[in-house]
Amino acid sequence: MDVFKGFDRNFKVLVADDQPQNLELIKDILQSSHCQVITASNGKDAFEKALVHEPDLVLLDVMMPEMDGYEVCHRLKTNEKTQLVPVVMITALAELDAKIKGIELGADEFLNKPFNLAEFAARVRSLLRLKQITDELENAETVLFSLALGVEAKDPNTNGHCERLANYSIKLGATLGLDQDSLKALKRGGILHDIGKLGVPDSILLSPHPLSEEEWLIMRQHTVIGERICRPLRSFKQVLPIIRYHHERWDGGGYPEGLKGESIPITARILQTVDVFDALCSRRPYKPPLSMDRVFDQMNDEAKKGWRDPTLVYEFIRLVEGKGLEQP
Repeated sequence: MDVFKGFDRNFKVLVADDQPQNLELIKDILQSSHCQVITASNGKDAFEKALVHEPDLVLLDVMMPEMDGYEVCHRLKTNEKTQLVPVVMITALAELDAKIKGIELGADEFLNKPFNLAEFAARVRSLLRLKQITDELENAETVLFSLALGVEAKDPNTNGHCERLANYSIKLGATLGLDQDSLKALKRGGILHDIGKLGVPDSILLSPHPLSEEEWLIMRQHTVIGERICRPLRSFKQVLPIIRYHHERWDGGGYPEGLKGESIPITARILQTVDVFDALCSRRPYKPPLSMDRVFDQMNDEAKKGWRDPTLVYEFIRLVEGKGLEQP
């Protein structure tokens, strides 16, 4: 039976079991389907090999020495490098409690020993189909990141700007107690916030002269264009408000919609706060980098004028002063 019939790629599967006969059985099944198989005979070895080899699927026995399958599953699902890898737990334990424990730790499927070959093939195919979709989404994200960094690379004065904003935003978001999904959105938003400048002519984007009102109207469209570029990715749902609204102002004088105060999503306000900080700290054709005292004075001044969220400005300055932030 070809477990991977219908797929257009070969897969890499990690099989962990302390019983050699079980390892050989599963290995034979998978290799007959032209699959690359990595084996481990204990939990510790399984986790370490997963980090090194980055498999497409992990088949994990529950009862193993050094580290049981539950602990391996937990570590895989809480590690950023492996958290999206499907895990099938194979066990002789038929109790409901054992399955519930595995599900709570992130297991994607269960198979009871001895398993039926047809059931085994069906469950593996289903999980690998999902993994293939996940990989395609990650590839799309990588393309978008590359495009965004390409926009940044056009201007030598903004080198490293996107990565700094991603880092600063995460630090401020964590200080404010935002959840992990919001922090992930801030990381992506830091990289992608100006991707809409792909739709702005270079004559405007790189103009050494002050922009005309007509040129500013075109420039201001980059937030809307950026949101449109990223909208097809459902996983970017929380990133879209950052891209669209990071030029809104606390007093309602920003763009594209003139949102005011807390109607501006907090993630967009965070990105805006750190964006101002980075611009003031960095060298530009029209100014040298400002001293930290002058940066803080100007940020506080803009908050008093109603341009920025005063609470976020205050918290960010505290973060910088407390050396909780690597400065440019």
